[in-house]
Amino acid sequence: MNTALTLSVGLAAQNSIGHYWHRITDRTFAGMYHANAFDMAMMIPYFIVLFVLAVYGLHRYWLVYDYFVYSKNVPPDPPPVADWPRVTVQLPIFNERYVIERLVEAVSRFDYPFELLDVQVLDDSTDETCEVARACVERHAAQGMPIVYIHRANREGYKAGALENGLKTAKGEFIAIFDADFLPEPDFLRRTIPYFMNPDGGGKIGMVQTRWTYLNSDYSLLTNVETILLDGHFVVEHGARSRRGTFFNFNGTAGVWRRKAIDDAGGWEHDTLTEDTDLSYRSQLKGWKFLYLPQIECASELPVDMNGFKAQQARWAKGLMQTAKKILPKVWKSDAPWHVKAEAFFHLTANISYPLMVLLSTMLLPVMIVRFQQGWFQMLLIDLPLFLASTCSISSFYLVAQRELRPKSWQRTFLYLPFVMATGIGISVRNAQAVIEAILGKKSEFARTPKFKIEGKQGTFAKKSYRNKAGWIPYAEVLLGIYFSFTVVYAILNENYATVPFLLLFVWGYLYTGCMSLGQTYFARLRFGVNAPEMRPATSGAPGF
Repeated sequence: MNTALTLSVGLAAQNSIGHYWHRITDRTFAGMYHANAFDMAMMIPYFIVLFVLAVYGLHRYWLVYDYFVYSKNVPPDPPPVADWPRVTVQLPIFNERYVIERLVEAVSRFDYPFELLDVQVLDDSTDETCEVARACVERHAAQGMPIVYIHRANREGYKAGALENGLKTAKGEFIAIFDADFLPEPDFLRRTIPYFMNPDGGGKIGMVQTRWTYLNSDYSLLTNVETILLDGHFVVEHGARSRRGTFFNFNGTAGVWRRKAIDDAGGWEHDTLTEDTDLSYRSQLKGWKFLYLPQIECASELPVDMNGFKAQQARWAKGLMQTAKKILPKVWKSDAPWHVKAEAFFHLTANISYPLMVLLSTMLLPVMIVRFQQGWFQMLLIDLPLFLASTCSISSFYLVAQRELRPKSWQRTFLYLPFVMATGIGISVRNAQAVIEAILGKKSEFARTPKFKIEGKQGTFAKKSYRNKAGWIPYAEVLLGIYFSFTVVYAILNENYATVPFLLLFVWGYLYTGCMSLGQTYFARLRFGVNAPEMRPATSGAPGF
């Protein structure tokens, strides 16, 4: 990629500005080019795809606008609580032998009255996690912690099924949920429960969501990119939707539900892979209000291997599209305001951009060839606004999030933006497959995200279990990367230097995700951006965008 960029700059420097101005303004062959049927067959789908992507890009701008315009619409601090309610803490796990003890230890440090706590370890594991989790629960129970171990012999309904099964014996008026890789602070319940108890509207609150932070953001280039991606979601998306009063979703963990809101919405259902979003929309359609509290943080572990990251992103992409098919008809028929319905549509269908991105990728080279005779002016006049709407909106989206969270160091995000955009392009093949499967109604298992108890820059997942398989997708990504390398060469040879940086994002994105997926299948220590520690065996016994 560096060689191609250097070659592009070098060739561009050999030509004067007047040379390019002549190319743009030369009218010698004006009117001689006439598009034929083949040209139109290529360009019409191309512009349709680019236009749809631009519309979703403009929606990102709209979220940024809402985030600032409604900045004063944040929940005030609730009054002190005199009579604390009973809370059930649910810890759903599946084959989590590296992190289950860390999670239970964190929950044991809650400064909430133990007589009002009811902790459930909901274990669907099929490996030695069962013994590790059971021993951990027995040890803490012997020390006075109100904790029980519930194991299911089958994974019916996956996580949603485990949560629903736990509700059968749950005693709490409120339900706090934490995934295995999260580490809630001791004051988590003390800070969240008061919002439900607020005499001024607290009785209408059905769910409170807190903001994720990350234990291993600086572990590698991938985890830095994941941090920026997730921060954009938690700062701008959640912030804009909650401030505007539109629907937003529970993120599956690090949040607290009112038990009545779950029951009123029909309980947990497992016909989608994003049971949290599904329940969130059903609950809000019933009139329950949600609160987002970004000032309350909950640490988590980011996926450190590319295959695990792609599996997570594909599950979210497929689940949201499944939820869109299930929920959007109900949203349209509801009495919700138009802006709530519009935001629900963009939220739940946003992942349609992935198959469109793959389609756009395959069309770029033939469209460049077809449009060679059209001149630069026409391409700039038509393509540039669409490009700015669909691509630059991503930059503003994530820059705003980083500036809000890190006002003193947010400028470093500029260095990561090319990698953020390239990674988004690189995972488009896997996510496109997931979205198409959802549209066609193809069911699939709940692919969990492996956790390896990696904190900070230390640790490795070499020789540890639970890694996702690469499959055939990485080979397709590598082929697309090579394909775009030829596209870069074609652009340089035809002096179309302005497109080279954009095309290099596709080259890097597809080659990075593809090669990392294949490389980490055989060399688990492979990563970029840090010095990898010496590989060592995993510890025995009883580990995140």
